[in-house]
Amino acid sequence: MQAEGEAVHLPTAHAEHGARFDTFVEEEHVRLFKALYFVTGSREEAEDLAQEAFLRLWERWDRIETINDPTAYLFGVALNGFRMRRRRAVMAIRRQPAPPEPRDTYVEADMREAVRRLLLEVTPRQRAALLLVDLLGYPAEQAASILRIRPSTVRSLVSQGRQTLRTTEGAGDA
Repeated sequence: MQAEGEAVHLPTAHAEHGARFDTFVEEEHVRLFKALYFVTGSREEAEDLAQEAFLRLWERWDRIETINDPTAYLFGVALNGFRMRRRRAVMAIRRQPAPPEPRDTYVEADMREAVRRLLLEVTPRQRAALLLVDLLGYPAEQAASILRIRPSTVRSLVSQGRQTLRTTEGAGDA
């Protein structure tokens, strides 16, 4: 067991292996960071990507002799990481529903007032039939049951009310 404050002694080959990696990091970190900053436009993202790329290279450092160009491998890993992040972000955005349109309470109030004024132009029975059928979406049979009249009467009242509204609205536009 190791006493507190006692140095850890690694085998010479492992220490040399780590020292070579440290040297490689010192030599390539600034170049990789600058390239990633240019690509991402973000210091934080460039640093994260660089760290991830160095970590991936460290995981393969014991087989570094099998990698033709460690610098090219490092840059490739970093740029692939950037592309994967970008792809995931685009996919996440696509899954998000569109934000609701901001409500303009003044426009809504004006519209309610305009609708109220238009509805005052029709008879009370036509207004009741229009509200039940057009606004609340009841079929004529249900509206008839509510109003205690025949479905054909509801259809007639709705038709007359719509005609009055079109005439009134058209007169207001002129």
